[in-house]
Amino acid sequence: MDATAFWKVIGEYNSQTITVQIILMLFLVPGLILSYTGKIKWSAKLVLGVANLYIGIVFFGVFGTEPIQFFFALPLYLCCGGLLLFECIKNKDDALGKPKRWQSILLLLFVLYPAISFLLGNTFPQMVTYIMPCPIVSVSIAVYSGYRRKNRLLLLLLTIWGLTGIKSLIFSACQLPMSEDTGLQLNYT
Repeated sequence: MDATAFWKVIGEYNSQTITVQIILMLFLVPGLILSYTGKIKWSAKLVLGVANLYIGIVFFGVFGTEPIQFFFALPLYLCCGGLLLFECIKNKDDALGKPKRWQSILLLLFVLYPAISFLLGNTFPQMVTYIMPCPIVSVSIAVYSGYRRKNRLLLLLLTIWGLTGIKSLIFSACQLPMSEDTGLQLNYT
């Protein structure tokens, strides 16, 4: 996919889903806070599961334009979302630990995704927002790795998406200069 098509898809997605994205963020932030404070231990898994399912169904299923989005990314995000929801039930009493330094850095990078996109010259709707594939997988890795019990398959699937981001950076697959996916790449350095 060339850069023009890439940003066109993002622009259409953002234009048509901004209200849902805001609602998901209003669901995501309290869910993470409730888990980090220990009030509802499983809530982070729930909100991240829903967010991953949403990305799979809506971003890739509805707005996807390339076969790889339908046959690779969509099932990958559906699996991640399903596994997070499964973990929410199976390990509901597993407490989320306080973020370690590297996790705090990744959480900060998640928060900065839209700002980085803006600083790189992008404007709404053709910019990266929080409820998009790379920011969601970044926050999923940072948060889920804070649980004591970890589903290795889930971590592997999340890492697979990260490896596709590294490939894009190294080989400039989208022909973009330094991209918003820099935050995702930092997950793996």
